[in-house]
Amino acid sequence: MSALEVEDLVVRFPGDREPVQVVDGVSLRVDPGEVLALVGESGCGKSMTALSCLRLVPRPGRIHAGGIRVAGREILSLAVPEMRSIRGSEISMIFQEPMTSLNPVVAVGDQVVEAIRLHEPVSRAAARARTLEIFQKVGIPDPEDRLDAYPHQLSGGLKQRVMIAMALATVPRVLIADEPTTALDVTIQAQILELIRELRSEFDVGILLITHDLGVVNELADRVAVMYAGRFVEEGARVEVLSGGRHPYTQGLLRSIPGRVEPGERLAEIPGVVPAPDDWPPGCRFADRCERAVDVCSERSPDATSLGDGRRVWCHVVAEEEAAG
Repeated sequence: MSALEVEDLVVRFPGDREPVQVVDGVSLRVDPGEVLALVGESGCGKSMTALSCLRLVPRPGRIHAGGIRVAGREILSLAVPEMRSIRGSEISMIFQEPMTSLNPVVAVGDQVVEAIRLHEPVSRAAARARTLEIFQKVGIPDPEDRLDAYPHQLSGGLKQRVMIAMALATVPRVLIADEPTTALDVTIQAQILELIRELRSEFDVGILLITHDLGVVNELADRVAVMYAGRFVEEGARVEVLSGGRHPYTQGLLRSIPGRVEPGERLAEIPGVVPAPDDWPPGCRFADRCERAVDVCSERSPDATSLGDGRRVWCHVVAEEEAAG
């Protein structure tokens, strides 16, 4: 049974003339112990997809259609109190900026204790003992002293470790990590990635990793889904996608990695900008930026084409190449 399944997810916000779909028909699966990386430019719908999995789409947005199952349980039909019991126990999230996610006037240990007691009928002393144990597990130095520290007394790396400890305190089935290393320096980034890798192995947690950093993807992910303008354009195993992306957008992202050009050479660019959600074109949404676009690309949206290595690609040109052998 999958840890997380999303089927044909549609997220809408009110628009001037008609509703705007910021996530448009996204489907994904994360198995226990697996890391699925969701990548793409800012504004493509990655974080909104993640928030939908916890039913935390900010108002006035709403989930318009689709299904979301956590450990086989459909969550979109749950009453609010039931969803609150699922959120934090079965599915948790590490947010991008820990300083804005932690309460500045409550000791970090007390915040984790509160999260545990919210979902389990344990005493405060038992919850504090578990918090100390998980602080040790996530590599927080001097954990007994850190229990009583306030967020402003901790470095960015320690605050992120506290967020990871809070997310894992109740051993969830699914962990969503939204840009978990963006605000950290390179050394701390490496430590956090290694920590997530170890915890994934130990707890068999399914992880949905939201990032724009392909280096992080290469370090951590098992599979990759590339997102553009609210839709997937390519999805498959990390090795296949990063070593030989087939969609022109994936290829453009890979060409823009600094390590893939010689010193002094100019990085490749993808011309143009991502279209706004209220101005998406009728065909392939990447067509006006794509150097390989043909007439049909601007006329209708491409269906998924399955490749022999298990990948799926949403591209008319790739579909024609596969049909021609």
